Amino acid sequence: MAETRMTMETIEPVGLRVLVRKDEEKRTTRGGIHLPDEAQTPVLTGRVVAISLQVDNDPDYPLQKYDKVLIDPRNGIPVELEQDNKLFIIPIEDIVAVFRKDDAES
Repeated sequence: MAETRMTMETIEPVGLRVLVRKDEEKRTTRGGIHLPDEAQTPVLTGRVVAISLQVDNDPDYPLQKYDKVLIDPRNGIPVELEQDNKLFIIPIEDIVAVFRKDDAES
């Protein structure tokens, strides 16, 4: 019986870029108002999936894999690696903030 091998395609950002998986678009506001399908509310948060070596080696960019980030999506480049297409290459200057949990005791 012939052995079948599954190959996985990976993507590694280069330069000052990171790979981000966009969060789901919200269809309801915090107040409970349902947004129509035509409403264009851009998704501004996501999770870091991969970081370029240049960003990873630069102490000025405190990013780690799986960080939740706030992004400006206008310059994001969609990556056609998944069917649902939620992966985007984002220039580092479009990462506006990183969400951190405060570990201070109450």
